[in-house]
Amino acid sequence: MKSMAIAGASFALTGLALVSTGAGDTAQAQALANHNSSAPVDFAAGSIEVQDRADRVVLAGDVRVTQAGLTVTAPRMTVAYTRSGGTDVNRLDATGGVTVVKGDERASGNVAIYDLDRRLITMVGNVQLTQRGNRLNGGRLVIDLNSGRATVDGRGAARGPDGNPVQGGTGGRVTGTFTVPERKQ
Repeated sequence: MKSMAIAGASFALTGLALVSTGAGDTAQAQALANHNSSAPVDFAAGSIEVQDRADRVVLAGDVRVTQAGLTVTAPRMTVAYTRSGGTDVNRLDATGGVTVVKGDERASGNVAIYDLDRRLITMVGNVQLTQRGNRLNGGRLVIDLNSGRATVDGRGAARGPDGNPVQGGTGGRVTGTFTVPERKQ
């Protein structure tokens, strides 16, 4: 298998700062792109299949990808790459229930796509974003590593790929819980 390096993935919620958009079904949290994208990437899976003619690698069976404190886990991932003077990873597609963890921050969803060229992580289906006691739930989460913005909306929350309602979905709305420190009265 050819040597591959994945250029940067990170998210860090700072206090899960919620910004009201007035739309009622979108929430934004502040995220920081402070991940060391030059760090080595480690893959672990039950099986790794290189599909060289298709410029992709398929990882299956308890897949775990780590880089500088960032961990992505899923039952299956496909890594797309190009070969222009070396091997350049462009995209990670993870399916079957995906979790992204860095420090005390965690994002989970049914499917995740990490577009390395655009520096976007998109998670769809039963999305949950947590930090300490704070939590946002929705249908889709987009983490923009360029701007440092994480957006949760209700798209994808109400229906699964078969068109039926998703168990535990939010019905197309964003919901959440925020912890409030005890105040002296």
